[in-house]
Amino acid sequence: MKRLLGLLLCVALAMTACSSGSDSSGASAEKPLQIGIAQIVDHPSLNALRDGFIEAMTAAGYVEGKDVVYDLKNAAGDQVTLTNIASSFTDKDLVVAIATPTAITLAQALPNTPLFFAGVTDPVGAGLVDSLDAPGGMITGTSDMPPIADQLALIKEITPDAATIGLLYTSGEVNSQIQARMVAEAAPALGLSVREATVTASSEVRQGAESLTGVDCYFVGTDNTIISGVEALVAVAEERKVPLYVSDPDSIDRGAMAALAVDYHAQGVQTGQMAAQFLADGGKPGDIPVAVAKDLQVSLNLQAAERMGVTIPQSVIDTAVKVVR
Repeated sequence: MKRLLGLLLCVALAMTACSSGSDSSGASAEKPLQIGIAQIVDHPSLNALRDGFIEAMTAAGYVEGKDVVYDLKNAAGDQVTLTNIASSFTDKDLVVAIATPTAITLAQALPNTPLFFAGVTDPVGAGLVDSLDAPGGMITGTSDMPPIADQLALIKEITPDAATIGLLYTSGEVNSQIQARMVAEAAPALGLSVREATVTASSEVRQGAESLTGVDCYFVGTDNTIISGVEALVAVAEERKVPLYVSDPDSIDRGAMAALAVDYHAQGVQTGQMAAQFLADGGKPGDIPVAVAKDLQVSLNLQAAERMGVTIPQSVIDTAVKVVR
């Protein structure tokens, strides 16, 4: 009898093991992938990067809640919060860092976790990767390096009499510091001079804009802090009848006049595709070259142009992918 009971117990255990290891569809019973996604602030372009990443992962077969669980975090522009977010991601299988400050913080805190960044202006200059072709380590991603010379050329095309640019940027953002240097280097070739004002938080945007007196236009690069509070800059531009040029296409809907920028949703999709390929092939993220955005789009707000005292040439309007009338 004891031998029979022992035999029956073994059979039952074997059947339990088989049923828990797979189902009739052959789906794996492994735990879902844990992915942490962090961004420095909440604004439409960064949200588009996040949504594009998730969209690409879904297209690659990662069903949310079944194959993958996303932990979405927003630092609301606060570095202490961003550091705490990085600490909370230590158990993730993969992390996504949206924008330069986020990528720097996560890379420092999680050197052994696969990290894919998006919306990073100059990953080499920020010390994130060894080179674009061979990033090295556990990190790679996509860059939104703006075409500064082309952006300044657009300023001259729309407002040919412009002589002085009012450049507003965040002193604590490495990406913004890099772009400020690029603007200063490129401006003289187009007959432009540059006046700068810096801020440390979005609450200072209006004050910074007001300090830039005697300028012919305002220009903002891919600066997360300024863009998160761009309405304050728009208000000053309208009051002074000074056109506002930006590097963020979604700011057009918020009152900026013109932008020459990358498609941030498309860049988010590209980042997700890179992550999905890494998960399929293995290896290290640092073996995957950084992808730099090539397709640039002109976006215009004709209502904003009127409020800022500018008539945009039809030749420029004809090239725009987005026009707010």
